[in-house]
Amino acid sequence: MSSIKELLHGQCASYVQAKIDNAQEGIDEAQKASQQETKSSAGDKYETGRAMIQQEINRNTGLLTESKLLMATLNQISTAGSSAMADIGSLVVTNKGKFYIAISAGTLNVDGDSYFAVSPVSPIGVKLRGKKTGDKIDVNGVAYQVKEVL
Repeated sequence: MSSIKELLHGQCASYVQAKIDNAQEGIDEAQKASQQETKSSAGDKYETGRAMIQQEINRNTGLLTESKLLMATLNQISTAGSSAMADIGSLVVTNKGKFYIAISAGTLNVDGDSYFAVSPVSPIGVKLRGKKTGDKIDVNGVAYQVKEVL
């Protein structure tokens, strides 16, 4: 049976893979559009179209690069074991929610429970790292108490 951390990690990987796939699809579509763009008598229209296509390729290339870096980061996170103190790869249960410190991937659901996938450099990720059961933190005026670190 998979641990909750393994399931959360898998959902984060699926989230990033979808971002990679979408960016690659955007690049492919823009390149296809570029090949279909024909030079017309209205040269400015052609040049504007080509420039817009190139901007789309550049935007998606940037998204693809960011997503691949995110996947590389995620692949370095271990789901095995637990620690007394919260760190990257930890599942932290608080009085205000459950947080998986890995990447920012929004709300994830496992067995009917909601978990927040947060980056270790996000405001709450920074404050949770190094905390242990019983510790308290304050994020944007909201008080959290750590109930458990897995």
